[in-house]
Amino acid sequence: MTPSKSSKAPFTFLPSAFLGKKHFAQMKRAHLFVVGVYLLSSCRAEEGLNFPTYDGKDRVVSLTEKNFKQVLKKYDLLCLYYHEPLSSDKVVQKQFQLKEIVLELVAQVLEHKDIGFVMVDAKKEAKLAKKLGFDEEGSLYILKGDRTIEFDGEFAADVLVEFLLDLIEDPVEIINSKLEVQAFERIEDHIKLIGFFKSEESEHYKAFEEAAEHFQPYIKFFATFDKGEDDLNGIHIVAFAERSDPDGYEFLEILKQVARDNTDNPDLSIVWIDPDDFPLLVAYWEKTFKIDLFKPQIGVVNVTDADSVWMDIPDDDDLPTAEELEDWIEDVLSGKINTEDDDNDDEEDEDDDDDDDNSDEEDNDDSDDDDE
Repeated sequence: MTPSKSSKAPFTFLPSAFLGKKHFAQMKRAHLFVVGVYLLSSCRAEEGLNFPTYDGKDRVVSLTEKNFKQVLKKYDLLCLYYHEPLSSDKVVQKQFQLKEIVLELVAQVLEHKDIGFVMVDAKKEAKLAKKLGFDEEGSLYILKGDRTIEFDGEFAADVLVEFLLDLIEDPVEIINSKLEVQAFERIEDHIKLIGFFKSEESEHYKAFEEAAEHFQPYIKFFATFDKGEDDLNGIHIVAFAERSDPDGYEFLEILKQVARDNTDNPDLSIVWIDPDDFPLLVAYWEKTFKIDLFKPQIGVVNVTDADSVWMDIPDDDDLPTAEELEDWIEDVLSGKINTEDDDNDDEEDEDDDDDDDNSDEEDNDDSDDDDE
């Protein structure tokens, strides 16, 4: 992943109407079009153009222990409102009715989707609520497969519709073109993560997809299998640092200084990942890259085969200075440090192992000769 070219910023954080001037004739036609639409809507309400309102049809059902399995099998996604027992207090009743209407409207808008909408009475269905792990009355939960996702947004129809539509999308969005890369770079209001993989069948991609399912829809995951979309030709400088950790914060500030000093360097792009944002991926990253993410790390990663080589930081109390970090980065950009160096070390280790095995075999042969 690289920062937007227009920003020229060499540092990327993975965390979240323009009107051009038109010719007078075009503006004139636009005014005529607006007037036409206004007259049309004045004459009769054009279906599809007006804001949806609740049509009065009941679509939200009461979920009980008896019908739970049947309802669960019927839908891919189940939106569940866990509410307190109905009260005789008229104010409380009114609040409940308003939330019920919101759910009914959302169910109406998403009627063509495979989403069920149910309510669970905390008193009447206490046994079912305990089985599902619900303990906070007034909460909205979404059941998707074996996941239970608590909705913590505003209890409003538009917010809930957007949340549910995000949930039914594929957990990983595939990037296939330069335009999609540009769209990805424009996403600023969401934490986003991108991965480069050989194919959808690769073991690394499957692990990536599984992690995406757990974070959906709070973190947006993207992937590409096209080397042409990788602006760094498959090589990325990646830094891991926890912003909440004193050593991680210090290391991050050093990285920022290096990034500022190299703003005009088009060849430099540093991807910073805060492990705290991706707890389900920490073990996977540590296993894949053979590093300890309890301390700051920076390395160069070849995304085509997940091969990597990392800067030697022996002690997180003795972090590299900005100058030392710049020297290391210059070695990476010049090719003095590359992921193939690690391969040579592995090959030497394998050769040493083979030599040891051969030596053991020779010793055994000599021992057999002595016995004879």
